Amino acid sequence: MTKQSENEIIRVEELSKSFGEHQVLRKIDFTVNKGDVICILGSSGSGKSTLLRCINQLETQTYGKIFFHGKELGKKQKETNEYRSKVGMVFQSFNLFNNKTVLKNCMEGTRKVLHLSKDEAHKRAISHLKSVGMAPFINAYPSQLSGGQKQRVAIARGLCMNPEVLLFDEPTSALDPEMVGDVLNVMKKLAGENLTMIIVTHEMDFARDVSNRVLFMDKGYIVEDAPPSEFFTNPQHPRAKEFLSRFFSN
Repeated sequence: MTKQSENEIIRVEELSKSFGEHQVLRKIDFTVNKGDVICILGSSGSGKSTLLRCINQLETQTYGKIFFHGKELGKKQKETNEYRSKVGMVFQSFNLFNNKTVLKNCMEGTRKVLHLSKDEAHKRAISHLKSVGMAPFINAYPSQLSGGQKQRVAIARGLCMNPEVLLFDEPTSALDPEMVGDVLNVMKKLAGENLTMIIVTHEMDFARDVSNRVLFMDKGYIVEDAPPSEFFTNPQHPRAKEFLSRFFSN
């Protein structure tokens, strides 16, 4: 087992995941340190979203271990819930409660999981909704919002939990092109505030400009783990070269 550094938050060792006969992840090893902004790139079907779901324990790995601050994640639901309150996730489909207002969506987790008082939960929700530019919409319901607005609410909701790490699963893939920029700007701001993030994305410019590490996946393996300055200028793996040439050919 590798020695834990004091900045390490999450460590993944030998992680594999199969659905029946289909192996989706193969012997994944990497570490997430405080302040990392890690972009996970790769073609559809390479295992990116499944890896994120395993890290958040929405899927149980078939083999391998995940450590949080040096302690292996166990199987008890109580431990999983506690871990998830510190490692949040923003989904491509927003996952907001349609029957609750923007404000109540952002208060729900802090009231039920963190047991904050109503006043404290309200104050925190307003603060984070302001930070993503959604304070004017606190009484709106998700059905009254655009996709980009829903995603900004989902990010605010994640931030309300004061997570140590925020996971993003293709947060812009369900958005109209003109709304993508708003969401990416919020994420750039969070990176500037030193929030630790792991982001599955197809937004190459964002990955190049904002991340400090790029993981490139192919057929369930991480085949490159490099700073963006190296990955985008001199990819080592043939699949990474082919992948980038498609994006930057024009």
